[in-house]
Amino acid sequence: MCDKAFSQSGELKRHMRVHMGDKAYKCSLCNKSFSQSSNLQSHVRCVHSNRRPYQCPYCGMMFKTNHKVRRHVRVHTDAKPHSCRHCSGRFMWFDQLKRHLLESHNEGTWLTCNICQKKFCVSGDFKIHVQRHEGLKPYVCSECPKCFCTADELKRHQLVHSDVRNFACGFCAKSFKRKRSVLIHFKRRVCDPVELF
Repeated sequence: MCDKAFSQSGELKRHMRVHMGDKAYKCSLCNKSFSQSSNLQSHVRCVHSNRRPYQCPYCGMMFKTNHKVRRHVRVHTDAKPHSCRHCSGRFMWFDQLKRHLLESHNEGTWLTCNICQKKFCVSGDFKIHVQRHEGLKPYVCSECPKCFCTADELKRHQLVHSDVRNFACGFCAKSFKRKRSVLIHFKRRVCDPVELF
């Protein structure tokens, strides 16, 4: 079915569920199903929990997974781990490399929506786009009846039901639920600076 190889038959058996559409692990909070228990655990931690135990060493921002911290740190270090094999191009994100290969070197295949002809280079983005056309919203809020196309949209919405404010202005004591809000606050310079000793 694909090129993946495994050292143990149990690992292969678990992987085959992905191809067979066998999703035996169901989230009790939103009914979304997964082919592997580890994917269910990751889903619950990232979508249904506000716990953020991982901290960025540069800005103090908190994250739910260590993987997300490592990705975020690139913003501070300007690390570009993805390089083009045809030219000297280097990219911070894999999606940027894929787009570059398609646009500059005609390598790969565009995913084209048969409804609106919009093109995508990442299958996940394409899938979400098609879901929007079909009206599919599998992510259900546990606090209200609202539904969403993506886990990120659900997470942003759940801030409405939470008092957690993870984003703080570096010049005053004001804190915010959304990163975008603190950026707007900072740009408008509408804060009273806290006196430093």
